[in-house]
Amino acid sequence: MNLGWHNKRLSKPNEGGRVSDQDIVEHIRAAVLMQRLPPNTKLPEITLGEVFGVSRSVVRKALTRLAAEHVINQRPNQVARVRAPTIEETRETFSARRLIEGEIAALQAGKLGATTIAALEHQVTAEKQAYDRRDEPTRIEHSLTIHHLLAEHASNRILGTMLTDLVLRTSIVIALYKRPSLASCYLEGDHAQLLTHLACGDAEAARRCIHDHLYSLETLLDLSPRVADTDLMAILGGKSARA
Repeated sequence: MNLGWHNKRLSKPNEGGRVSDQDIVEHIRAAVLMQRLPPNTKLPEITLGEVFGVSRSVVRKALTRLAAEHVINQRPNQVARVRAPTIEETRETFSARRLIEGEIAALQAGKLGATTIAALEHQVTAEKQAYDRRDEPTRIEHSLTIHHLLAEHASNRILGTMLTDLVLRTSIVIALYKRPSLASCYLEGDHAQLLTHLACGDAEAARRCIHDHLYSLETLLDLSPRVADTDLMAILGGKSARA
């Protein structure tokens, strides 16, 4: 997963530059993560082609990739839509992530190298700084990077791959169902506390920290139905989407 999506969204297009399916994936993923595209928003191929100035074949490639990332639902002969996970699926996703990430953290406690610990420390500090200056896109990026680093350095590669998938799934769920009144889902101190447990080798404390962190995130969700009435051209930026 490319964690530089918010920079991509805000950059300037090159002269004569073309929009790729990867560009479209990053724009739509970013719009979902930042709650600009609510659950069940329709994503017609023709409209997206007009928004990004590309052919329908490029749009189809992007939608296929977004479906693989669980960002959208794509069914034969139907317009693609932003995913709207059920309450049951949401609970199951968080439960699975608690099990997988909790186990990974326990296995990593006291065993991560100095370089990895330093990288995690940098991300934890950068996340807090982004939160303090109210830069939510950057804060989300640093938060995701923390958990992707845990997945990348998992001693069990199968668990690491599963965690990478679950981090994106839960991030999408949080973006879709975060209480509208919340400016951020930042839980101050959680990541710093986890890093302390990992560095000092307290496996059970690291596992418990992950469990508590994810339970807290789950309580911030509002799973009531949302009405999707959106202007894709306005949200995705029209010709500026080529940035």
